[in-house]
Amino acid sequence: MTDIQQIPLKTIKGADASLADYAGKVVLAVNVASKCGLTPQYEGLEKLYAEYQDKGLVVAGFPTNDFGAQEPGSNDEIATFCTTNFGVEFPMFEKIVVTGPDKHPLYAALTSAQPDAQGDGAAFREKLTGYGITPNPEPEVLWNFEKFLIAKDGRVAARFAPTTAPDDAALVAAIEAELAK
Repeated sequence: MTDIQQIPLKTIKGADASLADYAGKVVLAVNVASKCGLTPQYEGLEKLYAEYQDKGLVVAGFPTNDFGAQEPGSNDEIATFCTTNFGVEFPMFEKIVVTGPDKHPLYAALTSAQPDAQGDGAAFREKLTGYGITPNPEPEVLWNFEKFLIAKDGRVAARFAPTTAPDDAALVAAIEAELAK
């Protein structure tokens, strides 16, 4: 198994990074997009980060244009959008691919480690089909704002469907349980 914390990443500003920068913290990795119906989750993610940051939570945003071309902007445009519209202070990373044969190694490792998402993924899958969109097969990421909870030791502790709100009781309970370990 790949050590998720050692996979090379780049911040949205282009600096070298990895999740090892947050070793000993709980990381909520979220693939994000600026022009999605779920984009307002940025606000909830920032609130979650603000509330739990001092307890060891890091929210990590990974912009992707994989779903309906809903993240067409450059890294600079994405960073400006997030700061201006949602006051995002949690770490953001460069735009990456999270599905298919060209997916970033981080997302290959995340989906392999946790192939099943909690939440109403089945209902959301039906909704996408109703819009004429063919959903990705499992274990691929279903859509923007899917959430992976990474434990302090780098283990993928949980995965949540895109429609799981940042203040969802199950997500918050999972975060609190990992922070308590």
